[in-house]
Amino acid sequence: MVSLDFKKMGGLVPAIVQDNMTGEVLMLAFMNEAAWEKTLKTGKATFYSRTRDTLWTKGSTSGNEQIVKEIRFDCDDDTVLLKVEQIGGAACHTGHRSCFYNRLEKDGTVTVVGQPLFDPKEAYKK
Repeated sequence: MVSLDFKKMGGLVPAIVQDNMTGEVLMLAFMNEAAWEKTLKTGKATFYSRTRDTLWTKGSTSGNEQIVKEIRFDCDDDTVLLKVEQIGGAACHTGHRSCFYNRLEKDGTVTVVGQPLFDPKEAYKK
């Protein structure tokens, strides 16, 4: 069993989430040991919310779950790469497929890539 190094970042490790079929980077979140263990146990991507100080399983509110298909970790055992099946199409809480939907152009302008796949106000009742 792998032993991740949760000490370097105060109990957290970055978790990069990637579509297992396309390789598209969907999001970056953080895991503490409890999130890591729950992900391993359930097969569903679970993270630690730094702002809410709690665990959250991706899709528990929106329905846009991430089913873990493969896990990799880096050479220092302090970063995780989750290759997932993205259920519902959108990984971002804004409704976009990926959290990385803002593209910086050579002239310094920003282009939004793609359209939201769901309305966050409806999904999160905010």
